[in-house]
Amino acid sequence: MIAKAGDITLGETVVEIGPGKGALTKELLDAGARVIAIEKDESLVETLGHKFISEIDDKRLEIIVGDALDEIPLPKKYKLIANIPYYITGAIIEKFLGSENPPTLAVLMVQKEVAERIVSRDKKESILSISVKIFGTPSIVMRVSRGNFFPIPNVDSAVLKISNIHNPFADKKEEEKFFWFVKKGFAHKRKKLTSNLELSAEQIAKTAIPKNARAEQLSIEDWRKIAEKL
Repeated sequence: MIAKAGDITLGETVVEIGPGKGALTKELLDAGARVIAIEKDESLVETLGHKFISEIDDKRLEIIVGDALDEIPLPKKYKLIANIPYYITGAIIEKFLGSENPPTLAVLMVQKEVAERIVSRDKKESILSISVKIFGTPSIVMRVSRGNFFPIPNVDSAVLKISNIHNPFADKKEEEKFFWFVKKGFAHKRKKLTSNLELSAEQIAKTAIPKNARAEQLSIEDWRKIAEKL
């Protein structure tokens, strides 16, 4: 299900985070991918080594022992496909989408509510949804009931696909400026955006943003306009 959403072509490289016992790893290999699996649990690394000994010998699978949030060498072109621990969803998205070498596509199993927040199902943006949409196009491939897992978790899940990944910023300084405005704009959700950003009438006119707008109502283009004009 996750592997299929990755639209894998024969021989392309897929980075998998936290392969565990290798269920998704097998699907990715069967789909024809060359897999780089990042696993920090050394006992699981040993299990994977025995399970996929022929794939490792054939160089179709490379296992890296380490934490995906640390500095790990990655190929120039790859897709990110993974069942990630839900508590690091935001950190994974920030690290990989905003990196100098982002994936061309990402498919992640995440908590259902997080996926819905990212695609703005309620038509309200958040820091998380903007942090994804500035780099790519998110969509929910499917929702997965908690009953499909054992042991049964406390939350439902969803397969999140992020396509058209690219870095729109000219440099790190421009990126930092953009996110400075976004974070400041969301500092107090109930306040109007102009109050959070402490804008004068002249500055409001420059951005062409409605005086009564709140941060959650603004689009990616609105935020880019704010960062460019102010």
